[in-house]
Amino acid sequence: MICPHCEQSLLRKERPGNVCSKCGRTYALDPKTNPLRLSDLRIRRLVLRLTEEGKVPCVPGQLWYAASRKSLRGTKGSLGCAVMLALVGIVVGFVGLEAGLVPYRVIGGLSLLAAFGFVVARVRGVGRGRSRLSRDAFLSGPLREWRSVYGALPIGVIDESRYPFAPGAREEHRRAPGEPPSRGLVLVCPDRSIAVFLDAVGLTSRYGLTLATDPEQVSTPPGETGPRPVLVLHDADAHGLLLADLIRTALPGRWVIDIGLPLSAVDGPSRAVPMRGKRPAPHVMQALMESGRFSPRQLKWLRRGWGFPLVAVPPAKLLAVVARAVERAGAAVDPQWQRAAAAGFMTWPEESG
Repeated sequence: MICPHCEQSLLRKERPGNVCSKCGRTYALDPKTNPLRLSDLRIRRLVLRLTEEGKVPCVPGQLWYAASRKSLRGTKGSLGCAVMLALVGIVVGFVGLEAGLVPYRVIGGLSLLAAFGFVVARVRGVGRGRSRLSRDAFLSGPLREWRSVYGALPIGVIDESRYPFAPGAREEHRRAPGEPPSRGLVLVCPDRSIAVFLDAVGLTSRYGLTLATDPEQVSTPPGETGPRPVLVLHDADAHGLLLADLIRTALPGRWVIDIGLPLSAVDGPSRAVPMRGKRPAPHVMQALMESGRFSPRQLKWLRRGWGFPLVAVPPAKLLAVVARAVERAGAAVDPQWQRAAAAGFMTWPEESG
């Protein structure tokens, strides 16, 4: 690997205990000792790409997905192992047949059976869509090691543990002093990491937006006239795609706007790398099927636990999409907001794709 400090190439024996033998400085990550093969230099490159060289920040969840993309495409069925086991099985089995040795025949047969298992696993995609390191393990592993060496997270990554914003306050408690209740908007985002990101970049203060991470935290405050619209931001998986419908049921009469992530945005593009989690419950799939919004192929994909998380969307693109949705919703309910938006007063600076 390359030392992140002196940029010298180091053999494994030249970096004992994550210390460079050439410059004597300690580094955080060794690609030989973590499942994602991360190094300090790779983390810095990922952060630069996510933040578009410092234009926007990112959160640890977004960094985790970016670091996991290659492992999400892989499977547990290695063709190299299959070929080696097949060769061993053929050779040992042939020797056993010629010499009349039963143990050799058994070993050869088992080797061929194992090789066949690897091929089947490869074809069926066993392990595909699952990161070699979970999101929680990434926080408690590589990022914790990074913090212990450098004293803080990589520049550009928001430290959620120290961030003052705590999504989840009931919306009437989040209202700014003197703000008319009818002019505010509510955004429900179950992923706390993404909620922190949206607040950290100033979306809440810019638009007077209230964030909630749990639909049960959304209520109609006493004395509210003209209930505020509720925007819903979610993962493109079985549970996320039902979230807006559940909120509409729980808040009758409230205007609920589903701003994504839509399945159509990730179903098809080759660059979109989905993830695979637990299979949804039968009643969840039944509700999706009865909605009539998804094709049989999409329902089969969702039933197997596939989905696309919000943390997979590049930060700048996510910010631009949410900002546009908030502007449209605000303009629809507030004529004054509509005039300001038309004049460009509320346009997000340097909006990206």
